[in-house]
Amino acid sequence: MIQILLVEDHEVVRIGLKTILAQNPQFNIVGEVGTCEEAKQEAVRLQPNVVLMDLRLPDGSGVDACRDILQTCPKTRILFLTSYRDEDSMLAAVLAGASGYLLKEVSPDRLTQAIEMVAEGHSILDQGVIEKVKEWVNKKTQPQAPAKKWDLSPQQFRVLEQVAEGKTNKEIGRFLGLSDKTVRNYLATIFEKLRITRRSQAATMFTKQNLKDSQTPDR
Repeated sequence: MIQILLVEDHEVVRIGLKTILAQNPQFNIVGEVGTCEEAKQEAVRLQPNVVLMDLRLPDGSGVDACRDILQTCPKTRILFLTSYRDEDSMLAAVLAGASGYLLKEVSPDRLTQAIEMVAEGHSILDQGVIEKVKEWVNKKTQPQAPAKKWDLSPQQFRVLEQVAEGKTNKEIGRFLGLSDKTVRNYLATIFEKLRITRRSQAATMFTKQNLKDSQTPDR
């Protein structure tokens, strides 16, 4: 049996997923939760084979929950099922250790197959995501360019600039017209690219390199 933990904050979606997965006799849904914190707690308690994870949850990013779960449950596999197809989110999920990233428009058969493959140790990634990961790995293995030439998108640069100014996620969201969850996802990707783990480190790196004066992103 493949033990599955559902992490989805919308009850209607959870019901639909349970209906689909119940048709496979090899699947056993051992738990269902709707927040990052619950996901981390239940993953430790239940030790599922697969966590079917939404990307954006009421109390944070599924990417952060993925990292935490894999630290405490290294044998558990994380499969993201989300409505968001932006490349930054996909890359952040993969870099956090996820075994797969699917969109909610996926067919029931494809979802079932993906869960089975992930449980067996395979990775389920869209070809575009694979190419992005390869590109990122290649850049990291090449000689490092000067820090001021960080590979940040214009929007990521704007978010980093606001962090360096000491603004909170809510303040950044209001300034850039983004939701709190979107800001958190941008920060997760920025941290991965800069190889850091804290906001203070991001602010320090930004300030020391004087990026604000030496690099202006395309508007």
